[in-house]
Amino acid sequence: MNDKVVNWNGGLQPEAVEILSANGGMIVCPTKVGYIIMTSDAKGLERKFDAKQRNRNKPGVVLCGSLEQLKELAQLNPEIEALYQQHWDKDVLLGCILPWKEEAVARIPDDGSKELMMDRRQTSCFVIKFGVPGENLAKELWENHGKFSFASSANPSGKGNRGLVEGIGERIEQHADLIIAANDYVKSIQPNESEKTRYEQGVMVAMVDENGRLVPEQKGERNISPCPVLIRKGLDVDKIMSIMSDVFTTWDYRHGNYY
Repeated sequence: MNDKVVNWNGGLQPEAVEILSANGGMIVCPTKVGYIIMTSDAKGLERKFDAKQRNRNKPGVVLCGSLEQLKELAQLNPEIEALYQQHWDKDVLLGCILPWKEEAVARIPDDGSKELMMDRRQTSCFVIKFGVPGENLAKELWENHGKFSFASSANPSGKGNRGLVEGIGERIEQHADLIIAANDYVKSIQPNESEKTRYEQGVMVAMVDENGRLVPEQKGERNISPCPVLIRKGLDVDKIMSIMSDVFTTWDYRHGNYY
């Protein structure tokens, strides 16, 4: 590791704010499930794809530092909003694939960001409660700099970083402007798990149909289709499935059914 690496200060990391509030910044940040690349605009996203050498067909991950930001950006219905609220209150990491609000799309810079932060259906994965270091950054960037926060796992595509800053890989280390190290924080989320048994990703739930339209409200009725689909298991999947069962009468489990 090199002089780009700083130890997390336990709060808002000013060096990261400076980099991501400028044009084209790219950092590595700790989360509950390991390290991520964070960027805030099209130039940063291009750098991320280059650093990871990754396909562009996956939905972009949008980090939300508050429920207010989520509600400003994503199309929701009362049931999906209730799902997010429960996860927020219980500090449980959750990501849902959702369509963007039209007025939010209008706020996306006309710099190519749109094509890089959405999939072909114009949806993204909106994530909350992903870990204090990044939550602080996402909230600060949105509220005080008007900048989005985009994320991707900080490891060579298809390989995990094992929750260790040393595992992000040489290429990402070279490309990043700053690396925030907090191995102890990552380990504290799953203290009893080993590198082999710990979850290295968050749960992802699709709240859209095959065309990217929001699933309908169920209002307690049964067998409503299309319905929410849990498409990726991960940290706290048991808690999330329990909460989903409280909110939705019908939902599906299809791990790996991404696109």
